[in-house]
Amino acid sequence: MRFFMDGRYIRTDYHDGISRFSHSLIHAVAHQVRPTIIIHDPKQRELLPVDVEVVMLHDPTSLIEPLAAYKLNAFRPDVVFSPMQTIGSVGRKFGLILTLHDLIYYQHRTPPKDLPQIVRGLWYLYHLSYTPQRFLLNGADAVATVSCTSQRLIRKHRLTTKPVQVISNAPQPVAAPREPEQPRTKDLVYMGSFMEYKNVETLMESLRYLPGYKLNLCSPISTQRRSELIKVATHHGVAESQLHFHNGITDHEYQELLEKSTALVTVSRTEGYGLPVTEAMAVGTPVVLSNLEIFQEIGGVENPGALFVDLGASNVARQIADQVLTLEDDDTFAVASRAAATQSQKFRWEDSATALLRLASEIHRRRQLRSR
Repeated sequence: MRFFMDGRYIRTDYHDGISRFSHSLIHAVAHQVRPTIIIHDPKQRELLPVDVEVVMLHDPTSLIEPLAAYKLNAFRPDVVFSPMQTIGSVGRKFGLILTLHDLIYYQHRTPPKDLPQIVRGLWYLYHLSYTPQRFLLNGADAVATVSCTSQRLIRKHRLTTKPVQVISNAPQPVAAPREPEQPRTKDLVYMGSFMEYKNVETLMESLRYLPGYKLNLCSPISTQRRSELIKVATHHGVAESQLHFHNGITDHEYQELLEKSTALVTVSRTEGYGLPVTEAMAVGTPVVLSNLEIFQEIGGVENPGALFVDLGASNVARQIADQVLTLEDDDTFAVASRAAATQSQKFRWEDSATALLRLASEIHRRRQLRSR
């Protein structure tokens, strides 16, 4: 089977969510078979396994993306996996697996700011109705998604008549979790964007109840958004010294920060997966989370390493602080740390690669039978 994977979403500066998913899954698959990787930037080749074949295609945000299948036919793939759902399927002569990560943008239609303006406009219009999504997904042989929560929502809204397979996100492997008995700092970690639904303002407000604690905001941020958040924090009586804007952080620095911190905190109002949650748990760092269905799925409702707050309560900021303060007890922290590391083992890239290859093989088999 000639199995192609779309690597055009891999960033060459820093990984965002889709880039991390693409990069990690490609490497995990390459441990089992030799896939062919689709790229659009020669620099992406440097981030791929050394022994994979690559083919060049246009940028995935190009306006000719709906015609991608015609160009891919020339390479004679048997099955193509895309980590997104927008690759063109019309005229394809190969099996196709599309990925729908989540349904966030039907609730929050503001598109990513790094997309071209015309693409941002089309993105917004696309999410005004489920009809375009159904059209795209039904053009594939199967649909992949990253969680059981998203799988349930895709079926609930009848977004496709095709099989929906969970190809889970997963944390990066770590040599060993942190030693829970080692001293920890009063650092809290937030990794994620600063869009409205991420509810970062409430995280900042919680610091008014946590004197001596510092919130590390790790992701890149615009000067304007940073000023807005500082203004919100000071309005709630939080000292600016309690905020550390990293404006981007290397993987090594991020892991070092997690290993010494008390907790990772995130109280999104909606979420597609929450990869930083599993990354923190893999290190053995407890997580304080909003009580979303997806966070309960990956954090584990019976897991002492995942502490939940109720978004419907009157004072969410105080709840966050109370959960953090429970971790000041050494025995409580040790139990939470070990439980977090154990929970993270439920999500492994090698398992996701195996599930993807099983799905691709089944699609290839069915197409061969039909062609006969």
